[in-house]
Amino acid sequence: MDILIIINDPPYGTERCYNALRLALALHKNDPRPKLTVFLMADAVLAAKPGQRTPEGYYNLERMLHGVLSHGEVLLCGTCLDARGLTENELAPGARRSSMAELAERTVAADRVLVF
Repeated sequence: MDILIIINDPPYGTERCYNALRLALALHKNDPRPKLTVFLMADAVLAAKPGQRTPEGYYNLERMLHGVLSHGEVLLCGTCLDARGLTENELAPGARRSSMAELAERTVAADRVLVF
């Protein structure tokens, strides 16, 4: 099964990004066979910025993305990166720049698409 999770919300301030990544990690834990892709758009691209320092006991999306990358892909909207002045050198290792064309291809190919 091919699962695509699209995240739009900022990494902190709401819990949508957090909950989407929790689900991605739980899906893999439940059944490691599905192909998992997380696509970050809009302010969600900031979740892939390395060096996040969160208070003790608070979730850290950089660490969560690292967990997703160990068994899936993390793609980022290139237009959204450009709009926020982020370069590929400023992304967590393993996360990569993508495009709307690739998102369209992944959406058509996916068995399940979840949007947060």
